[in-house]
Amino acid sequence: MTELKPEQFEMRRLESLSNTIFGVAMTLLAYDLPKAAVFTNAPDWSDLAHVYSGKLAGFALSFIIAGLFWISHHRRLARQPLGSRGAVILNLFFLLSIVLLPVTNGLYTNYAMSSAVAVLYGMHLIAIAGLNAWLWWTIYRGWRREIMASLFPLAVFIPGTVVAAFAPHVAPFLWFIAFGGVLIRRFYAAPNGADA
Repeated sequence: MTELKPEQFEMRRLESLSNTIFGVAMTLLAYDLPKAAVFTNAPDWSDLAHVYSGKLAGFALSFIIAGLFWISHHRRLARQPLGSRGAVILNLFFLLSIVLLPVTNGLYTNYAMSSAVAVLYGMHLIAIAGLNAWLWWTIYRGWRREIMASLFPLAVFIPGTVVAAFAPHVAPFLWFIAFGGVLIRRFYAAPNGADA
């Protein structure tokens, strides 16, 4: 085993922390879903649809976003076994943005038709995607497929957030397009057939 320089950190330790953070944050997303106590009698299908319809869509959006960023984060850490102090700090800011996801998700699932709340949620998605793209850039510092795939959510979240300011009910449909970044990574050919 090679000896670490004083300014280097083993990124596998950060991976352990990130697994915990993502797991807790993704579990807490469900915390704001309505509980059985909201019903005074046994609910029928229309009661369930009325109570859960908008909230489940916001929950699903946030859960899928967190899951995709978890995958990206672990793929990135696998390519960076050692990191500098700056890389660790930047990763901690990325993890902080994930910790805050249940907060903005809770606001969004309860007040999705508020343009202020939709814009706040969109700005949070932009921050997560921006930090993710920045972290990929620190590894490759060039236009590789991972960087292109990490920039795609930004290209979707930014205009989606602008739309949220005027039509908050339309924004989630745009934000779901951000999952196309997975397709870009899969189909964007690396130069000379090398794996990115």
